[in-house]
Amino acid sequence: MSSAINRNRQLSEPTIARLPVYQRIAQEMLRRGLTKTDSQRLGDLAGVTAATVRRDLSGLGPLGTRGSGYDVQTLEVQIDEALGHNRLYDVVVIGLGNLGRALVGSNNFLIRGAQIVGLYDVDPQLVGTEIAGITVRDPRDGILPATIGVICTPSEVAQDVANALVGANIHAILNFSPKVLEVPVGTAVRYVDFSIELQILAYHLTNGTGPLGGGLLRTLGLTTPPVAARPS
Repeated sequence: MSSAINRNRQLSEPTIARLPVYQRIAQEMLRRGLTKTDSQRLGDLAGVTAATVRRDLSGLGPLGTRGSGYDVQTLEVQIDEALGHNRLYDVVVIGLGNLGRALVGSNNFLIRGAQIVGLYDVDPQLVGTEIAGITVRDPRDGILPATIGVICTPSEVAQDVANALVGANIHAILNFSPKVLEVPVGTAVRYVDFSIELQILAYHLTNGTGPLGGGLLRTLGLTTPPVAARPS
């Protein structure tokens, strides 16, 4: 068993959620030719404290020389390893409406090491056609073996899709449907709900709090939160 997997088991859920943010910051720094950074700079960009950054990164192994900050290239690689991006993942997408097709066509959807191996929809006008070079299949005819299943269906059928994924021995699900899924123990589900994210942003804008709130209001030159006009 690799050291990266051992480290993953020791990381908290909040830390795991922040690591991709640190990695994107590191990647942007590398694009700009920056080779060194520190916890204060990472914290400012990620919207957390320097102490949080140091705690999050402490389990990733040596990231530079003590007292000289983090080596950005090493940071990016170590986070990649900790998140398991050095492994291969087969992905299936169920539901090829506007959102599903947009995800499949996006260059930023898949992580490194992931590939889409199956596309599914029940629309007879889509079944048998090709999207991104992959033939669309009807999920009722069976789902190909994969590592991760992505649900982009309406909420009323999302549970049935989740059941089909579990039945196909797929125990990692990314759910874009606004439906809380019931899955057996040992199956991991992550929810992506854009309306919830908008509500969180609205809260921070209204209260001037969080990683965006106060800083964003100051950037806009506002001393009080903007209040949306409501129709009379």
